[in-house]
Parts: sequence; C-alpha cells; structure tokens
Amino acid sequence: MSNNKLNQQCRTYLFGHPLHQSLAPLLHSTIFKSLNVPWTYEPIDSIDKNDFLPKLKADDCIGAAVTMPHKVTWIKECDEVTEEGRAIGAINTIFIRRDLDSGKKRYIGTNTDCIGIREAFLNNYPDILSKSKGHPALVIGGGGAARSAIYALYKWLGASGIYLVNRDEDEVVDIVSSFSGVDGEPVLTHISTVEQAAQLNVPVLIVGTVPNFPPRSVGEVTARNITLELLRKEQKGYVLEMCYHPEIVTEFYSLSQQEGWAVLPGTEAMIYQGIAQEVLWMDRPLEQMPFGDVRAAIADALSRRSCQAEE
Repeated sequence: MSNNKLNQQCRTYLFGHPLHQSLAPLLHSTIFKSLNVPWTYEPIDSIDKNDFLPKLKADDCIGAAVTMPHKVTWIKECDEVTEEGRAIGAINTIFIRRDLDSGKKRYIGTNTDCIGIREAFLNNYPDILSKSKGHPALVIGGGGAARSAIYALYKWLGASGIYLVNRDEDEVVDIVSSFSGVDGEPVLTHISTVEQAAQLNVPVLIVGTVPNFPPRSVGEVTARNITLELLRKEQKGYVLEMCYHPEIVTEFYSLSQQEGWAVLPGTEAMIYQGIAQEVLWMDRPLEQMPFGDVRAAIADALSRRSCQAEE
C-alpha cells in the first residue's frame, strides 16, 4: 500500500451482531492513533448484509472484519478465499487487492483467528515449537474458534494429532468431516470418556474455546472430567484459554494453573488476530505494529469492565 493511502481518510468496518461488548473498535482505533494513520473502524451491528455491502464497496473502504453470525455466509460474497478460510470454513477478515490485469478491486476473505492462536503461543513462548512438534494437542469445544485452533495446531505448531473434547458429539463429527481432505489433513481423535483419556499421551498444547459456564448437562460434565484427566497427567504443557469475557481468569484458566500448566489469556489471541488484520489492510509488516499500546488499551478496558461488574 502506498503512503498516500495511509495518509488518506479511509474506513474499515466490523460487521456482525451483537457487537456491544466487542473490544475490536478499541484495538483498531489504538493502532490507528499509535501509527498516526487517519483511518476509522466502524461497527455495523446488523444481521442484514444490505446494511453493510454498500459500505464495503465504497471507494474509501480498505477492508472489514466479519464476525458472528456472518463468518460462514460471507464466504460467498468474496471474490477469493485464502487457504486458511477454506480449511476452517469461515472468515473473519476481508481485504482488498487490485487485479493485476483489469485493475478492478478483488475482495479476499481470510481467517486471522488461527493466526492469533499461532502468534499467541509463538510470541509468549519462543521455544515452544521444540516442545510441541511431534506431540499431540487438545482442543476443547466445537465451534468456529475450535476449527481455527485445529488449523493453527496442525499447520504451524507441529501437532502430531489433535484430541477433540466437546459436549456435543454431532459437532465433533462435523469438524472431522470438514477437515477431511484438506491440505495436510490433521489426525483428529474424539475423546468421549475419561477412561479413553487416561490411556492417551498428554497433549503439549491445549486450546479452550468454550464459554465460562459451570458444566451442567451430562455432555458438559463429561467434557470437564475428560479435560481434568488430561490436565492431571504428570507432564505439563501450555494452555490458551480463548474465553476472556466477562473475565480473563475463567474456571478453566484457574484449573489449568492449579494443575501446573502455563496459561495464556484469550486476549493474546484476540490482539494478534486483530493486528494480523491490520497487516493485511495496511500492507505493513507485523514488526511495525504497536503491540504494547494495544495490550495496554485492552488491559485497561477489561479492568474497567471488571470494576463495573463488581459495583
């Protein structure tokens, strides 16, 4: 991207619903302010694509973030989808490039959630590949974040196979089916009983992707007990707890720490996925992004939310 574009009044957007709790506007506005770039990041809280499509197609639009419930449906609105988006089956980012022959805009969909997971591990534990490569990993959950975690773990973090723990067996079946035939197809194993978990090698990396609710249903209780069986094995590794709302230190976060695992909060993955979006929109290298400013802004916002919740 030319410096002229970075000096112009350009727009980026977040499209989804509901958005009132999203920290993305703070993250991106902090980046713009830190880099002295006169861009804006505007939430479009809607389930109707017609509220958003004209803004995306406008001349001053540089790109957009796409969140629930549009991550899957907006794939068909893109001219092209990257390997990450195709493998995961969902996008969270649209960036724009010019066709080399026609000069027309091409709207490209990708998924930076998986990049956020990768970078959270790699940047906080620089030697982690030497420990994770060739060893199993674990993903807890069955939604979009779980799919992003699977991609990051097998594609970039060296997992020899990935254990899946989830309350809903049908969701696991869907995940296994969706990754069948993708490039470098991961070895996915559904753990359905505590007895099965007891016989398995300990995972080195764990990504939790479920909300911070006490387990109530039979499936939820079973999933928690399986997770505890793996956490209590003698060898310990690294946990990324993707849930950080309404509080960073979730029950799973605390349990993992108590069992001796190193734990990363989900804000790390959130920050890196947002910065990865800016790398695409600004066409700037990762190293030029203001990580410190973003971390401080997010930490301050979460601290204020926590204080308000206690009042």
